[in-house]
Amino acid sequence: MTIDKKTVDEIAHLARLEFEDAAKDEIINDMNRMLAFVDKLNELNTDGVEPLIYMNDDVDVMRDDVAKTTVTQQDALKNAPKKDSDYFKVPKVIDQK
Repeated sequence: MTIDKKTVDEIAHLARLEFEDAAKDEIINDMNRMLAFVDKLNELNTDGVEPLIYMNDDVDVMRDDVAKTTVTQQDALKNAPKKDSDYFKVPKVIDQK
């Protein structure tokens, strides 16, 4: 597969990009070099090689996700500039038409 101006134009359209003609020539050259590099991988014998799912065998060591209350509703509302009994009051930001 080789990259030509038509392919660059299609990719640019999908990515919502615009290129000048001089830049397109550089992009074509770069993309063809990338494809040639990837094509070199086809020369490798991968028989008997299992697909790589994870980059390493490490297991994530994470704490249990336990819900706990750190700030009560009353404490959170205590310093609010505008509030009612249960909620923060904020200016209206969405107008319905």
